[in-house]
Amino acid sequence: MLSNILSRALQQKPLRVSNAIANGTVTRALTTESLKVTDATPVPVVERIKYFKIYRWDPEQEQKPYLSTYPIDLEECGPMVLDALIKIKNEQDPSLTFRRSCREGICGSCAMNIDGTNTLACLCYIEPQGCGDTSGKATKIYPLPHMYVIKDLVPDMGNFYEQYRSIEPWLKNKGGKEEGQMEYLQTREDRAKLDGMYECILCACCSTSCPSYWWNADKYLGPAVLMQAYRWIEDSRDEYTKERLDQLDDAFKLYRCHTIMNCTKVCPKHLNPGKAIANIKKKLSAQ
Repeated sequence: MLSNILSRALQQKPLRVSNAIANGTVTRALTTESLKVTDATPVPVVERIKYFKIYRWDPEQEQKPYLSTYPIDLEECGPMVLDALIKIKNEQDPSLTFRRSCREGICGSCAMNIDGTNTLACLCYIEPQGCGDTSGKATKIYPLPHMYVIKDLVPDMGNFYEQYRSIEPWLKNKGGKEEGQMEYLQTREDRAKLDGMYECILCACCSTSCPSYWWNADKYLGPAVLMQAYRWIEDSRDEYTKERLDQLDDAFKLYRCHTIMNCTKVCPKHLNPGKAIANIKKKLSAQ
C-alpha cells in the first residue's frame, strides 16, 4: 500500500512554485537590505529636576544651622515629600536625619514644616494637584517651629509628651469592674461623641503652629493635648470628668488659647482642636 502511494506522488507534476523558480519568474524577496538591522531611534530622556532646600544642624559640629540644596529628578522619585527625603538620604547624603515610620499618615513621626506649613511629609505631595509643573521652584523643609532641635529635621518632643502625660490619657473609673465584667460599654450615641478626637496621632503639627504655644510652651498645654483632654472628658465611661475639668481650669493651661485657629487649618487628619478647646471652656463656665 505504501509503495502505491509513493508511486502516485512521483507521477504528479512538480509544484507551480518549483516551476516558477526554475523558469526564473520569481524575484528574490530576502535581500541584504531587508536583513539589515537598523539602529532604533533612542527615546529622549526627559529630566524634571526639582531642588529641595533642607534645614541642617548637627550638635556635634561647631557650625550654625544652614540650608543644604539637593536636586531630585521627579521622574525617578515617588510623589510624596517623604519619598524625596528617603531618596536624598539613600543616594546623596546619608547624614541627613529625620523621623519616619508608617508612611501612611498614622504614626505622626514625619511631621515637619514644608514650604511654611506644618504637615506630614508622607501625606504632602511634591506637586499638589492643580499646581502644574513645580520643578523650577525649590521646596524648603524645616523642623517643626519653635521647638528645640536634636538634629536636622528631628525636634525634641519631650515637653510635648510630658504635657500629654499630665492629662492622664487613660480611662479612670472609681468603682472598678464588677465581677464577670469584660468591657466598659457605651451606647452608639456616646461613642459617636468621640469622633473627631480619637483620630489624633499626636504629630504636634497643630501645637507648633499656635503662636500661644510658641511663647508659653512651658505652661500652655497646646491644641493637641487639650483636644485629647476633652476626648476623656467627653467619654461616658470615664468617671473623673469633674476632676479633669478642675485640672484644666488654669489661666495658662487652657486660657492661653485665643482662637487663632491655626491648629485646625494645619491638622493633617482634618480634625478641629479649636472646637474641642471651646467645648472645654463651655463646660467650665457651666459648672
